[in-house]
Amino acid sequence: MDLLFDVNLLNATIRMVTPILLAALGASLCLRAGLFNMSLEGLLLVGAFGAVLGNYVTQNLWLAGLTAIGFSLAFSLVFGCLTIFWRANEIVVAVALNLMATGLTTFLLRSIFDVKGAFYDKDMIGLPHLDIGMLGRIPILGPMFNGQTWIVYFAFLTVILLYVYYYKTVSGFRLQAVGEHYLAAQSIGIRVRAYQFAAVLICGVLCGLAGAQLSLGQVTMFTEGMTSGRGFIALVAMMLGK
Repeated sequence: MDLLFDVNLLNATIRMVTPILLAALGASLCLRAGLFNMSLEGLLLVGAFGAVLGNYVTQNLWLAGLTAIGFSLAFSLVFGCLTIFWRANEIVVAVALNLMATGLTTFLLRSIFDVKGAFYDKDMIGLPHLDIGMLGRIPILGPMFNGQTWIVYFAFLTVILLYVYYYKTVSGFRLQAVGEHYLAAQSIGIRVRAYQFAAVLICGVLCGLAGAQLSLGQVTMFTEGMTSGRGFIALVAMMLGK
């Protein structure tokens, strides 16, 4: 029991669950818009690679984060165009993107860094762990949440923001209407495709940040297939948690 409730263990658990949480929130947005996005695994993987590549090339953490988002957004654009505008099957497109992400990151790892399996650079700087003085003084919760990267705090803030968006805003209700009944929402003038495409793009942004947390916030390196099924775990978490 002492080990189970060890503060350091809980602190590490929060840090490691963040990529899954962000990906699940992105999948939730897509599902509310009527799209079953199974490409989370690929989005996380290319985001993780983009973060390491951006960090290595620019030596700037903000640009590394933008690179991670850019990689995931590119894959999200492909998913959105194929499923929303050309009505391709969502599962088939997602499986193809997941396979392409695995092959592309392996190819780029070997062609850019000339290594196999993993890339690590001792001069590469990971995401800083923030020490918030006031938070650290709160019993139990302070040590659990203090000393995390900004992406961890952003992930938990996003949970609150999405709740407010879903249930307290007109746009949120319209998004849910799109997912509940596509034709009914379209008949009252809601721009259905715009809502769906926005949901897919925001999902890409969240998955890009999740990938950056995975490769720069936890280990400061990239390995082939380092997502290890986290995208699928996020998908299941979203489906079970509603």
